[in-house]
Amino acid sequence: MIRTFRSLRTYNYRVWASGAIVSNIGTWMQRTAQDWLVLTQLTHQNATSVGIVMALQFGPHMLLLPVTGFAADHLNRRKLLLATQAAMGVLALGLGLLTLSGHVQLWHVYIFAFLLGCATAFDSPARQTFVGDLVPDEDLSNAVGLNSTSFNAARMIGPAVAGVLIAVVGTGWVFVLNAASFLAVIGSLNLMRVSELRPRERAVRTRGSFVEGFRYVWRRPDLKAALFMLFLVGTFGLNFPIFISTMSVGVFHAGSREYGLLTSVMAIGTVAGALLAAGRARPRLELLAGSAALFGAGCLLAAVMPTYGWFGLALVVIGVASQTFTTTTNTTVQLSTEPQMRGRVMAILLAIALGGTPIGAPIVGWVADVMGPRWALGIGGLAGLAAAAVGIYARKIPRPA
Repeated sequence: MIRTFRSLRTYNYRVWASGAIVSNIGTWMQRTAQDWLVLTQLTHQNATSVGIVMALQFGPHMLLLPVTGFAADHLNRRKLLLATQAAMGVLALGLGLLTLSGHVQLWHVYIFAFLLGCATAFDSPARQTFVGDLVPDEDLSNAVGLNSTSFNAARMIGPAVAGVLIAVVGTGWVFVLNAASFLAVIGSLNLMRVSELRPRERAVRTRGSFVEGFRYVWRRPDLKAALFMLFLVGTFGLNFPIFISTMSVGVFHAGSREYGLLTSVMAIGTVAGALLAAGRARPRLELLAGSAALFGAGCLLAAVMPTYGWFGLALVVIGVASQTFTTTTNTTVQLSTEPQMRGRVMAILLAIALGGTPIGAPIVGWVADVMGPRWALGIGGLAGLAAAAVGIYARKIPRPA
């Protein structure tokens, strides 16, 4: 237990983690409410519309890649995070007030999703690399794992709370509560002991520094393999809002409480996967391939589950596998990348993980509408198995010293 939670010995990380868990719960509440709003209130169970929302929300990670990685490597990350967190809070409040007023329409959600995606595109690489400013290098792998634990513990709590709140007070108040949750992480950033931060060496500002990030990755076969595996799983597999909402509503005919509970049930697996990752000293490529294979098998298993309860159990398996895969990829890339290149490489990683959603989510949503949710889950399963095949092949690639 001491090894698993060792990063909490550092004051700044404790403060950061305290604010992050509150904000993460609010984020998962909003995601659940937003998908429910689109699927059941603004459309007639149209999964393609949910896919479009996901595409607009995650597309900016790819569109803004030339500047987001640069910002994470060259700007003060703490101040950058203060700005992005405040922007996301304002957007959540705006969508909440629009929903409470009764004037919200589908195109409004599209606009807010895109603007939120723009803010998140700057926030994510800065937040991922900011962890390295909070803890010493020997605790970086542990801190990344604990961050994932926090995010997925929130995934376990947030959707369940949102499901109840949607039924009791409606989706609008869920958005407003998420806006308030950003005050926690903003407060934690202000409470940090700035003198105890461990800022890494800043990259030198030169022309072509963005392209240099791609050149750096291209020269590294190990990074290319890990990122290609992430592309396959992230584009076609990590479409849980579509998978869970369409199976819940279209196959099992469940309500908002049951929908929120399914997302929380999957989070049991993701929390377990994150805690296991936090306890590992250093990730291995074999673990990356194995978790991708387990993810693929879990999706295929979930696709054929006959009842709501059995489907929930399959989601636990998917949760363990997906979190092990994403956390191992994150840690592998960070630990094997030079500090001055880390921001740009992490921006590329996030652009691949989230920027593939505009490609995969509409496709998966269309398959769910035309062929059924079970076939959409099958696509995710095949993507996981293909990623595992890439990982097995990559074991033959010589690793850098």
